[in-house]
Amino acid sequence: MNINTEQLELALRQQLSPFELKVWDESAEHAGHSGSDGTGQGTHFRVRIGCTGFNGLSRVAKHRLVYDCLQAFIAHGLHALAIEVVEPYI
Repeated sequence: MNINTEQLELALRQQLSPFELKVWDESAEHAGHSGSDGTGQGTHFRVRIGCTGFNGLSRVAKHRLVYDCLQAFIAHGLHALAIEVVEPYI
């Protein structure tokens, strides 16, 4: 499976309805590292996400929700995911 940012964004939007979302493919920066498939894409991603569904959850629980949404991609080569949680604007 060729994983890309658009696929991850779509899955997160459909499942979490975030008010803020940005996904970056950082795979090229991890060439030669564990989990890299040698293509420079589709294995290492960064996600910045804000979602009202995170309200009242611990940091670990917020990250678990994101990982749960992307489980199908993890099973197909997504090796590393950096998650930045954005708090709601007040």
